[in-house]
Amino acid sequence: MIPAHFIAIAIGLLLDRIIGDPPNWPHPIRWIGTFISKMTALLNKGRFRTGKGALLLFITVALVFSFAFLLVGFAYQFHVYLGILMESVLIAIGLAQKSLRDAALTVYEPLAKRDLLEAREKLAWIVGRDTEKLQEPDIARGAIETVSENTADGITSPLFWAFLLGAPGLWMYKAVNTLDSMVGYKDERYEQFGKFSARADDLLNFIPARITGMLILLYTPNEGKQSFLKRFAGWNRDARRHPSPNSGFLEAATAWQLGVKLGGKNTYRGQVSERPEIGPGIVPLRANHIKSAITEMHLVTFVFWLVMTVIGVSFYAIA
Repeated sequence: MIPAHFIAIAIGLLLDRIIGDPPNWPHPIRWIGTFISKMTALLNKGRFRTGKGALLLFITVALVFSFAFLLVGFAYQFHVYLGILMESVLIAIGLAQKSLRDAALTVYEPLAKRDLLEAREKLAWIVGRDTEKLQEPDIARGAIETVSENTADGITSPLFWAFLLGAPGLWMYKAVNTLDSMVGYKDERYEQFGKFSARADDLLNFIPARITGMLILLYTPNEGKQSFLKRFAGWNRDARRHPSPNSGFLEAATAWQLGVKLGGKNTYRGQVSERPEIGPGIVPLRANHIKSAITEMHLVTFVFWLVMTVIGVSFYAIA
């Protein structure tokens, strides 16, 4: 028998693909973010900041996991169909297929029309880098890197934890990911306070990021037209050159599949940041590569879901 939360995952994935997050609707991430902001203002000062940051991590994860667990648990106690519905909704609003696709298309559409001013403006909505002087290749690169990195952060990593622990597991991951995005910086204000949040996020992404990167190499279009062995070797090498221990496995896979070069120079508030370049750079970056990255995201999401479902159902059948 297929476990109920596997059915909920399938429904939630479909709901996210079709409906996504309707604009102006309340979203749990905002509530989690508000809680983190208030607790950070209270705790991130004085002595023992590393310990206080660990306390924030524990409290946030415990509250979010417990709330999701109780919601789903009460729903399943009332009726299995209500439980599946509740879990499906919680899973759907924790994923980002449609929102990621739509954000990338808002950059692609003006860029394809050679409207660089609008493309720069729309790119600035989804990246932190300065966009005012970017030309087509770097605008495309910003959108592609965003789609690639967030395929794990926004889709496959939450799915991975949903398969293991249901909707509460997905929201446990989302709580840690939100903490990392808010306090996981290596600067004077957050380096100590956000240390445990950053490490927890790295840990929760470790396995799903690598699985996703491998699935990109295996199941998405090979636009660079190079052999699998060459792409695998390049992916494995370049992923480890990326400053993130996990994002590199996504961006390197995308770069080698598309035959482009990602990474390089970015500017943040006028300050230049140099990242290692990754990928073969066989073809120059163009607007159409954004659509290729979106297609890649949809394909690998489906394959990831299918693989995890087969493994999960097989495990339950054997057990």
